[in-house]
Amino acid sequence: MANIYLDYNSTTPVDPTVFEQMTPWFLEKFGNASSKSHQFGWEAEAAVEMAREKVAALIGSEPGEIIFISGATEAINLAIRGVFDSYSETGKHLVICTTEHNAVLDTVSALENKGAEITWLSVNRDGRIDLEELKKAIRKDTLMVAVMMANNETGVIQDVELIGKVCTEKNVLFFSDLTQAVGKMHIRVREMGISMGCISAHKFYGPKGIGALYVSRKNPRVSLTAQITGGGHEKELRSGTLNVPGIVGLGAAAELAQAELWDYAMHTSKLRTRLEQGIEEIGSIRINGSIKNRLPNTTNLCIEGVNSDVLMKALDDIAISSGSACSSALMEASHVLLAMGLNEKEAFSSVRISLGKNTTVVEIDYAITQITSIIEKFRVL
Repeated sequence: MANIYLDYNSTTPVDPTVFEQMTPWFLEKFGNASSKSHQFGWEAEAAVEMAREKVAALIGSEPGEIIFISGATEAINLAIRGVFDSYSETGKHLVICTTEHNAVLDTVSALENKGAEITWLSVNRDGRIDLEELKKAIRKDTLMVAVMMANNETGVIQDVELIGKVCTEKNVLFFSDLTQAVGKMHIRVREMGISMGCISAHKFYGPKGIGALYVSRKNPRVSLTAQITGGGHEKELRSGTLNVPGIVGLGAAAELAQAELWDYAMHTSKLRTRLEQGIEEIGSIRINGSIKNRLPNTTNLCIEGVNSDVLMKALDDIAISSGSACSSALMEASHVLLAMGLNEKEAFSSVRISLGKNTTVVEIDYAITQITSIIEKFRVL
């Protein structure tokens, strides 16, 4: 059997329909969207604005609240650093969840050198925060709360509506990393009380190197200090020539994700259940995080007695991971799993398997056979 890809939370292939819509903007329609004096520029600008509308429709925002950017990591930096720089005269306190992506953790750590004060929110064994702890953590000088909608390693979904309600009542900004949630679950940022949120196209069948930052323009109107200057592009928040083909691809992927959302959820959740039940038959397997509140395509399994690195190397024709692709080169136990109460041995025995819309029953059954065979071979109880 050909190699099987079960690491869709890391990245996804560009959908053929998305690629088809992008192609003309590389070859024939190559104008600069900032060129205001001719047809090439006007066409590019119109394509950018159409994509902005599609992205806004996917997450329930206004088009004018979408800022195009290189991806989620840059968006996170702009959101957190931008808020801190813009509002630091009124406060320097940030409330951050311990299981955030490293892009958030590293950015916040850098701001501590500039005087930021951080309160870290813990999570329970299910990977979810305690709303009472959140309420107590917010101070009069708190600028922002950062809690991701869906965790990239476990798929655990936070109760963002209640978090947003708390932040609204306390009059603090709420930033939520939407990267893993977009295209996998229904999102309405305004109804959820989210002030800012980031997305990345390559997580939902769009191209790499393009994403967006949602920035609320009313109730609250968020003010950000630009981190990249030089031309005033994207409402003076992110200067630089716009990646028109990438933006068109992001818009196409957003439109496709909205149309396929229900089918995607049903397809991946059924196959995930089949996968989990097949692997669990071997015994001493535990699902990390909430079983009820998680993305339909994601499972994080603690396999007792088997080191995850040994398992992944033995699966030479099946791609799975032990956590975030952004930190997979680091030989450290997952900070997400440790924050959830697992010990290092359990964390090093855990793997993430994430399915996609192209995953088949045949692939899942083959994966079950291979994974259980390797567990039996290498397990030390």
